[in-house]
Amino acid sequence: MTPDGVRPENPADAAVWDAAAQVADPEIPVLSIADLGILRAAAATPDGAVVIITPTYSGCPAMETITTDVGAAVRAAGYAEVRVETVLTPAWTTDWMTEDGKRKLREYGITPPSGTAPVRGGPVRVGLSVKCPRCDSLQTQELARFGSTACKALYQCRSCLEPFDYFKVL
Repeated sequence: MTPDGVRPENPADAAVWDAAAQVADPEIPVLSIADLGILRAAAATPDGAVVIITPTYSGCPAMETITTDVGAAVRAAGYAEVRVETVLTPAWTTDWMTEDGKRKLREYGITPPSGTAPVRGGPVRVGLSVKCPRCDSLQTQELARFGSTACKALYQCRSCLEPFDYFKVL
């Protein structure tokens, strides 16, 4: 079982994945842990199931709830023994978010990350405009580097004047 964030092809493992993939992120309930890329691997075992998750950052306060919810969801799918493992390497990146997840964020009023995570030792990143999720204007400004959670920044649209969260590229 390789923690690569890809739904397994093996039907038994895929059933575990599908059960775990239904768990919603407690901080952004319109997203599943699969949408966020937190779900990294799942497998059926002779006595139950194993699920591997990676937090969006090492201090994420939602991980205890996610771990509990994954265990409950997989047990509800018929697996008596469920082991949920947290893996920190490689570190989570917004590149792991699904396109469907980014669409759901936008519809929820949070601007999804734009671009891809920086490559260490690569080119210097240039900040791009952040599009307002309400009116699509690029006339926005950052109000605070940290928004409602550490992985989001608080922005305001200069066109419609609405504040909004931007899910930072990590």
